[in-house]
Amino acid sequence: MPIFLKQNTAFPDPNRADAEGLVAMGGDFNSSRLLAAYRKGIFPWTVNPITWWSPDPRAIFELDCFHVSQSLARVIRQGKFEVAVDQSFREVMEGCAVHTPKRGDSWVTKEFIEAYTRLHRQGHAHSVECRLKGELVGGIYGMSIGGLFAGESMFHRVNNASKVALHHLVQHLRERGFALFDIQMVTPATKPLGAVEIPRHEYLQRLSAAVAMKCSF
Repeated sequence: MPIFLKQNTAFPDPNRADAEGLVAMGGDFNSSRLLAAYRKGIFPWTVNPITWWSPDPRAIFELDCFHVSQSLARVIRQGKFEVAVDQSFREVMEGCAVHTPKRGDSWVTKEFIEAYTRLHRQGHAHSVECRLKGELVGGIYGMSIGGLFAGESMFHRVNNASKVALHHLVQHLRERGFALFDIQMVTPATKPLGAVEIPRHEYLQRLSAAVAMKCSF
């Protein structure tokens, strides 16, 4: 059953989540609480009230099984986009927060932007950006702890921009020796790229090993 977090309340065992994956409510977005959540396989999703989740099953990208279609491979070879890391973190979050007809309202509110930008300044949150002729047209951001990268959200203003950013991120994580790329839930955008679901208990086992690793984003 979900619990209500007071100021100094620790997160409960994520296996105690309800059927939808809700673990707890309340608390705040200070950096230490957010880091503690990710280390336990828990993430926030709403602001009013703050809710904390650990769904079962859990979606991940297996880093060696990321699927690049022929069309995406062609875009990557063409070098259409300029790709950078950690150059425009807040702007990527703001891109993810924009309402679109296809996606509807985003859960990335100003409270999330402030909290994760603070984590970025502290070295815990990172972004990959795609630019076209110098203009930011897509990107992805997430959290890094040890050998875990927890992808949070991505956006695009030009076709394939977010996919190219995601491909670059996967390559980057491989090169850096990361072990686990969490994406929380499979979506229509991530399924064709190879996103898979694993049971929560398996995710938590892999998470425990990943966060103990010494990896540098």
